[in-house]
Amino acid sequence: MTAGAAGRPSLKRRLAAGERLYGALLRLPSETLVEMVGVAGLDYVVIDCEHGPADMTALQHHLTAAAAQGIDVLVRVGTAEPALALRCLDLGAAGIIHPHIDSAADARRAVAGDRYPPLGERGFATYSRAGRFGTVTAAEHLAAAEETLVVAMIETARGCSAADGIAATEGVDAILVGPADLAVDCGFPPEEALRELIATAHGAAHDAGRAVMSIVPDLAGARAAEQAGAQLVLYNMAAVLMHTFRSLTAPGTGPGKPGS
Repeated sequence: MTAGAAGRPSLKRRLAAGERLYGALLRLPSETLVEMVGVAGLDYVVIDCEHGPADMTALQHHLTAAAAQGIDVLVRVGTAEPALALRCLDLGAAGIIHPHIDSAADARRAVAGDRYPPLGERGFATYSRAGRFGTVTAAEHLAAAEETLVVAMIETARGCSAADGIAATEGVDAILVGPADLAVDCGFPPEEALRELIATAHGAAHDAGRAVMSIVPDLAGARAAEQAGAQLVLYNMAAVLMHTFRSLTAPGTGPGKPGS
């Protein structure tokens, strides 16, 4: 059982095959938005349980909606939340994004929570949704769990300095730099300095054979991420939706304005 949603190869296998995958970051709980992401033809959706609600019942509904559309789900948990990561994986998430990874030790702890022994410490159960409610064998469940995608998120200057060790950690599949937290951590440096830090982390990922995930606000950002070598392009849906809504309110024609 190594297939992803709807019988497709897993995200991990598709990355290994050199595919570039496109997804949507959702902080707004909405099964309809998840369905729309699938209908639009994107490859995966990220449900944000760090800056968004971490309700397990709602998350299960989102996972069910994604499965119906044949797309995979990654979940961003909070900092050092192995218990939440376990529940997300048992519900059937394809992988976990771990924020605030500042060192190789942080990366090892993240991997340990996501992977079964001997590499990790994840609690074993086949009666969860991920185990098809106990209808798969232990061997099948373990094989499927090998496809779990582990994304280490670097958000500080310290993390960028430790990017080589983070990316080289066994079990880490991708590196994501959080530009907003990184900018705050560095005291809002000049754009060029921020770009150099991000390039350092991305270079470490490429050198270690890990995929790079980049969050982008629009199509232009996606093209720039592609040119920089990102394999996982992630649209920030809050930015996409707000841009769309604002574009609908042209000067002089919006609600309450002359001509409306």
